[in-house]
Amino acid sequence: MSPSQPSSSQSSPIAGPPADGAGAAPAALTSRAPHVPADRLVAEMVPPPRFQSARFETYIPDPGQPSQAAAVEVLSGFAAGIGGGTDPAGGGKRRWFGRSAKKAAAPSGPRGVYLDGGYGVGKTHLLASLWHATPAEPALKAFGTFVELTNLVGALGFQQTVQTLSGHRLLCIDEFELDDPGDTVLVSSLLSRLVEAGVALAATSNTLPGKLGEGRFAAADFLREIQGLSAHFRPLRIDGEDYRHRGLPEAPPPFDDATVTRVAHRTPGASLDDFPSLLDHLSKVHPSRYGAMCDGITAVCLTDVQAVPDQSTALRLVVLADRLYDREVPVLAAGKPFDALFSEDMLKGGYRKKYFRAISRLTALARDAKPLVEG
Repeated sequence: MSPSQPSSSQSSPIAGPPADGAGAAPAALTSRAPHVPADRLVAEMVPPPRFQSARFETYIPDPGQPSQAAAVEVLSGFAAGIGGGTDPAGGGKRRWFGRSAKKAAAPSGPRGVYLDGGYGVGKTHLLASLWHATPAEPALKAFGTFVELTNLVGALGFQQTVQTLSGHRLLCIDEFELDDPGDTVLVSSLLSRLVEAGVALAATSNTLPGKLGEGRFAAADFLREIQGLSAHFRPLRIDGEDYRHRGLPEAPPPFDDATVTRVAHRTPGASLDDFPSLLDHLSKVHPSRYGAMCDGITAVCLTDVQAVPDQSTALRLVVLADRLYDREVPVLAAGKPFDALFSEDMLKGGYRKKYFRAISRLTALARDAKPLVEG
């Protein structure tokens, strides 16, 4: 792991252990602005720790939502097709994704699957299960979020990214979003090149392929690129309620600052930050580095949690929440509850599904943090 480097502009961490404090002072995320080398970006394109053991057999479909069981069946066949002699998109055709197919003309139909559904229906679990079930060496499969994929292009350059990923059998893209026109054109071009090279595609999102970018920028100006992306995928709808809270008790209410500070000082590997200072720090660190910023952190402790002030800040917080969730890092907080982080306007806008996902994941992590207080 890359050592963390202090930011040139950083907030002071909350000082001093309480009188009964045990152990060294906790770390502060606001003191971390890690550099992430390109080779690490490539090496880490595997399912995150939370989903390392994800398999189709461990996905528990909701009996009331037949689309969930159907998704497992379709994806199982898709995985087998990548390593077998049929088209993984499901047409029973010749396999287009092996190395021998690269000299053949590409098929006209979609060459990927696109898992669409609300937050918490297990799309990432299914995507990771597909990665594990695909009969290819790990080095020939790649798994990453949309943010991580665009950052890889930024680190390696477009042509080098194409060369690096073209030898893969499968590319899995989690949290597929098109938040600006530049990313629309970039990802459309990249995926087109990878499909031509014989790479199978799989993605998850809360938005159907033909609706990508809707309500976020002038989608009509980029309609050709958006339609081009849609043509690569067979949409697979997954219905259901948020499994993270199905049948579980409510998350604990926020604690007070003194409790959070005390727990941070007695928990090895915990971080302790003032929430407004952390939000400010996130604006100084590229979102692609948020995962590395959490290296070695066993629990995130936050004081003075407040509603986020604007949409740019809110979107950065969403990325941090995703990285913490991927790494199974509990979050202990004082201040406002997580369902009050985003304004009513934000929860009705074009990014609403991202915000609801963040609330869902942070609530689950808050539940995971409760034993730290009780211990």
